[in-house]
Amino acid sequence: MLDFIKGEIVELNPASVVVNVGGLGYVAQISLYTYSALNGSKEAKVYVYEAIREDAHLLFGFIDKRERELFLLLISVSGVGANTARVILSSLNPKELESAISSGNSNALKAVKGIGAKTAERIIIDLKDKVKLSGSDDLSISPTTTNDITSVEAIAALVMLGFNQAASQKVVSRIVKENPDITVERLIKLALKML
Repeated sequence: MLDFIKGEIVELNPASVVVNVGGLGYVAQISLYTYSALNGSKEAKVYVYEAIREDAHLLFGFIDKRERELFLLLISVSGVGANTARVILSSLNPKELESAISSGNSNALKAVKGIGAKTAERIIIDLKDKVKLSGSDDLSISPTTTNDITSVEAIAALVMLGFNQAASQKVVSRIVKENPDITVERLIKLALKML
């Protein structure tokens, strides 16, 4: 079982990162939270969860152990798979997710695409005693200027998360028109709520 991978970032987009470790390129599926933390870096240490299935070996990557622990808790809930957990962690950062679960705020969870009332309640019931609110979130995200590259990255991330490309383009265009200086992370979060 892998704990983490550390090396040069070869490729980074809002849904995945490729890390060169000793000449091997490891692809890890990531959340927007991890993408924001890695954006602009040349090297990365990514904590991983390895999902082994009949048809694929997948790596899910996390910027810190706290995010990985939340991911593991989420996938332990009946009806929440790895991709759903990644969408939740893309919509809510670890601090927001811990707060929503601890306070029983099912509305925050229902705002995530693909999470209905029953699943939101199940997450809260199953994890309320397992999640502790930690201190301040020390991740600082520097905003990027929105341009064509930002829109392309956002659309690519939404498509990788399973959304229709045409619908993603329409929503992203509308958001960018209203918020010309939006960051990629914020753009994807807004789009996830609208799709």
